[in-house]
Amino acid sequence: MMVWFSRLYLFLFLFYSPFYLLSSLSTSSPTSPFCHPDDTSALLRFNNSLSFSKFLCESYHTDASPCQTMSWKNGTDCCRWDGVTCDDITGHVIGLNLTRGGLNGIIQSNSSLFRLAHLKTLVLSGNYFTGSRISSEFGSFENLMHLDLSGSSFAGQVAPEISYLSKLHTIDLSSNYDLRLEASTLKRIIENTTNLTQLFLSDLDMSSIAPISLMNLSSSLKTLDLSFTKLQGEFPEGMFRQPNLQVLNLVDNTNLSISFPKYNWSSPLKQLSLSSTNIPSDDLTPLSNLTKLTWLDLSFNNFSGQIPWNSLNLERLTFLDLSSNKFIGHLPEITQQNFAFRSLPLYLETLYLYDNLLNGTISSWLYSLPSLKALALGGNQFTGSINEFHSSSLEILYLSQNRFHGRIPRSLFQQVNLRYLGLSSNSLSGVVGLDQFSKLKYLDTLDLSSNNLSLRSNNFINYTLPKYLSYLSLSSCRIREFPNSVRALEYLYSLNLSHNSLRSVENIPLTVQILDISNNQLQGLVPIPPPSVSVFSISNNQLTGKIPSQICNASYLQVLNLSNNTLNGSLPTCLGNFSEILSVLDLRNNGLQGMIPIFAKVKYLRSLNFNGNQLEGPLPQSLRTCTNLEVLDVGNNKINGSFPNWLESLPELQVLILRSNRFYGPVGDPMARFPFRKLRIMDLSNNNFTGHLPRKYFESLSATMESHAARFGYMGEAYYTNSVMVDMKGFYIELVKIQNIFTTIDLSRNQFVGEIPNLIGRLKSLHGLNFSHNKLSGSIPPSLRNLSNLEWLDLSSNELVGVIPRQLADLTFLASLNLSHNKLVGPIPRGKQFETFNNDSFIGNLGLCGYPMSKTCNNEREHQPSPKNAQHEDDGFDFWKLAWMGYCSGLVIGISIGYLVLSSRKFDHWFAQRFGGRRTFKRGRRRN
Repeated sequence: MMVWFSRLYLFLFLFYSPFYLLSSLSTSSPTSPFCHPDDTSALLRFNNSLSFSKFLCESYHTDASPCQTMSWKNGTDCCRWDGVTCDDITGHVIGLNLTRGGLNGIIQSNSSLFRLAHLKTLVLSGNYFTGSRISSEFGSFENLMHLDLSGSSFAGQVAPEISYLSKLHTIDLSSNYDLRLEASTLKRIIENTTNLTQLFLSDLDMSSIAPISLMNLSSSLKTLDLSFTKLQGEFPEGMFRQPNLQVLNLVDNTNLSISFPKYNWSSPLKQLSLSSTNIPSDDLTPLSNLTKLTWLDLSFNNFSGQIPWNSLNLERLTFLDLSSNKFIGHLPEITQQNFAFRSLPLYLETLYLYDNLLNGTISSWLYSLPSLKALALGGNQFTGSINEFHSSSLEILYLSQNRFHGRIPRSLFQQVNLRYLGLSSNSLSGVVGLDQFSKLKYLDTLDLSSNNLSLRSNNFINYTLPKYLSYLSLSSCRIREFPNSVRALEYLYSLNLSHNSLRSVENIPLTVQILDISNNQLQGLVPIPPPSVSVFSISNNQLTGKIPSQICNASYLQVLNLSNNTLNGSLPTCLGNFSEILSVLDLRNNGLQGMIPIFAKVKYLRSLNFNGNQLEGPLPQSLRTCTNLEVLDVGNNKINGSFPNWLESLPELQVLILRSNRFYGPVGDPMARFPFRKLRIMDLSNNNFTGHLPRKYFESLSATMESHAARFGYMGEAYYTNSVMVDMKGFYIELVKIQNIFTTIDLSRNQFVGEIPNLIGRLKSLHGLNFSHNKLSGSIPPSLRNLSNLEWLDLSSNELVGVIPRQLADLTFLASLNLSHNKLVGPIPRGKQFETFNNDSFIGNLGLCGYPMSKTCNNEREHQPSPKNAQHEDDGFDFWKLAWMGYCSGLVIGISIGYLVLSSRKFDHWFAQRFGGRRTFKRGRRRN
């Protein structure tokens, strides 16, 4: 969860636009003539056709720049109104600037706005014209030179008549997210606006436009912003040679392929932003031709290798963002022997290199830059200590998720302009007092989580934390008492005090919306969170008693996690309908009793976990209305009834855990045409289900038929990560994170009969299959050989007959096999993974013969294991098996290794050495 906290905080700061729009228009001079009466009438009628929000307007404006239309009074000279500029001779209105004026409503095609025929500048940005169209009437301003309609909720298609505005120098239609620009309209704009110098089209839908058409833009163009426009195809190389182009922004056009000119490239470019585009080449040497460049953003691409510092003209740059790539190596040092660049980059204000593979220490020159405002090196492998900064210019410092050690430098407590400080997930040490941050009056975000720090609340000292502190994350900081200074914060939005030693919390600021106090030593009853809270996690404490019904007063709750406490009593009936936006409800591993309440108003519910309680009664059918439900885990309770086949119609359900309850009867009589299409984890074990295996469900499990087609990731959201208990080789392993490619079926310990259907071989992405402890008969289907990702297979304690299909030896990743206690006969297959299985995999089959059984087959000598294998078997840690698993990445490492070495103490050291982190699972014996 800490990673998500860091990412959210950082996101709010690291992506601010480099592009500046028109400044406010000046008002008329005292000698200007009176406003033309027709224009006065048109302005008043336009203003009256819209509603006005004084609150929204004043939230943007100061006393020095009041809400414009508040000064518009009938009978007064409109040339003296705020936002209005008149011609000095005729008195006609030639400029209208209503930026962030708090205006609401639809601008109709017959609006009196279009009667202002002499307008040269029209700025309506930052208002709320929701549903308004950029209609053909906008083409009537034949004298218009500057048009700014940005960020005002215009929608639909841009009218082609806008191309009539042939005198335009500036067009800004950006940040209208439902606005679409067709190729034919853009073509006419390009043809007619020959004097265009600035074009801002960010966030428009331009997916139908061929990038090559941009080559016809005016040669006078200085600024072009096409970010977030869904452009696709080849960006014309010639655009980089535009003679006057100084600012080019193509950010987040992931299907736009970009190639730099390789020869004779001379350009006046000053700002180049190509984040999240498709740049196929790692060769950035052509950038060395951009000698006037001051701003360069190449983040979120797929660059690798060393950073080509010599090609970046760092001496001139004020802004450099190379974050979220795959760059490796050290930061350069400036010495007489090593000239990575010609001189110290004295103008550099912003350096973002986070989320790469960089290592080494922070170069000494970075600490002495006089104008450095933002430094983000988080998510790398930097080591060493953090040294003292020589200037006090820092506003953003993000060094989280590295390997820094030592103490927090004293100079950070003197950075009076600091707004963001992220030092989490390092090995920093020492004692830090919260009072040391009291001088940082602009600090908005403070994240010191997951270090070796001892943070003192110093409640005996009279001090105040920065007034505007909004995000405070102090997880794993050895805090023993709740800081009094936190209670006084008026703007605190997110508070994370998890993994500390708190015994009580009181008087949480009412402004808090994200509250994580999990993994402490809190005792007593569940504290009532502030009514505005949206995320409340208080899991892994020592809370007792009932869940208070007052918790339902938090009607904005999206995540409620009370898991791993000792709560008892029945569930409040309001839990099922108190918050329409509830997404996660996790009450697992408590002692809750009674029936599950009816869920009536939780249409956004995504994860519901009641595992490990004493709940009883039937599963409420009201859950069928939770159409966004992805995870349903009610395992280890006393819930009864027949199989809830009504769940099969839930379109997003991926995890279904009914393990160890009192369900009964047949499974697999679907009512839906395509049941359980997205189900990837199905655990019905340890119930009393009867009849044949659910063949029709197997036919429909599409998510288990695709061989890892999904992009790798984990289930969950920003403030909650789904976990699941999985039975592997007789152990329950808690996967703290569920990979979105992980699939398993466990129908063990029931009363299923009949044969294993051949179609089970279609489920090619299965990693685990457990049909043990049933009454299955017939032979093992050879189609199991198609389960190429299978890592464990348990068919033990059934009545299976026949031979073991030799095709099973082809399952390269099969690390655990249990066929014991059946009626199998014949030779055990040889080769590959079968060489690693011991006698326990086949015991109780009197008709089996061959290695590793002591019984030899006819005309065969008993195979003796090699001394090497015997040695592995003795120490309980088989590195040979691990070598086989090396063929598979991610899942095999994250899951298979776990149960292969559960009994070995060598594993903890080995895993840390090999993967440099903690295991993502816990272990415990299964309950019978």
